[in-house]
Amino acid sequence: MQCDAFRKAVETLDLEATLATFAPTIVLRSPVRDEPLRGKEAVGPLFAILLQTFKELRFLESFTSADGGELLHFQWRLGERKVEGVDMMHFDEIGLIDDYAVMIRPLSALQAMRDSVFAQLPPDAGSA
Repeated sequence: MQCDAFRKAVETLDLEATLATFAPTIVLRSPVRDEPLRGKEAVGPLFAILLQTFKELRFLESFTSADGGELLHFQWRLGERKVEGVDMMHFDEIGLIDDYAVMIRPLSALQAMRDSVFAQLPPDAGSA
């Protein structure tokens, strides 16, 4: 699976290796922002925060589509909240993530993520 390098990098909380899996023009659509983060320069600071925030991160399952997409089902803890979600990734022709969307549940975990993780990013981060 193309997502194996991303999964290993995130599981080991390795920011440099995580960023190496992203295309320079990656577009990341978050469940807590109206506008996507565009470009590795915008996504990098988010992952720097996330990798410091992840507690008890576990990837549960992965699924691959015929058109270059992969889904990773994950769980982690944010404070006292259990977070569950899906990373939906598409890979470019050289195997880098060029499109990335995240879905998270429950609503209380999504709100906590917005208030703790995304609050650390400037409001215009990644806007093009």
